[in-house]
Amino acid sequence: MNDLLAWLAGLPDPLLYGAILVAAFAENVFPPLPADTVIALGAFVAARGNGTMLGVWAATMVGNVGGAMLMYALGHRFGLPWLIRRFPSIVTEQAAGEFSRQFQRQGMVAVVISRFLPGVRALVPPMAGALGIGAGRSAIAMSLASGVWYGVVCLLAFRAGASADQLLAAITRQQRTLGLVALGIVVVAVAFVFWRRQRGHRRS
Repeated sequence: MNDLLAWLAGLPDPLLYGAILVAAFAENVFPPLPADTVIALGAFVAARGNGTMLGVWAATMVGNVGGAMLMYALGHRFGLPWLIRRFPSIVTEQAAGEFSRQFQRQGMVAVVISRFLPGVRALVPPMAGALGIGAGRSAIAMSLASGVWYGVVCLLAFRAGASADQLLAAITRQQRTLGLVALGIVVVAVAFVFWRRQRGHRRS
């Protein structure tokens, strides 16, 4: 981490913003990439130089939404069989069917919430494309989720003290909190749908 922090600190502001943009873009294409760490450290460096929170957030949004829409286009072009081959341990036919049902029921809301779930967020753009959710609606939904997620990251970075370690610990807590909130919403939604079905069966 210290090497990455030193490298980012040595970049002039335009290249620092560029590095943040590339990391945010690559997160959608190569999910194991620790983009949140790069973006948080980049924001940390920008805050202690001549960078601005708006500049960091804008670079992150352009990269993240751009990468997400690239994966959306690939999912739309190649469909679910391609996704199952690309992510065989995650995208099974059963999982794809569940995604499809959630997206059909909740539309944009499902896309927004899913982008907050660790381990799932990278699958949302290509899955939305494969399931035929409109590009405009998907872009809006993913922009909303990314805007909140990285808005909090930038805010924490610009308000952090002198310790990058404390910043990364705060980012981890933020990820856990937002993920749990999103998971809670999913559980409540599923329980509500199940309750309505059971109620309908009893009436019939």
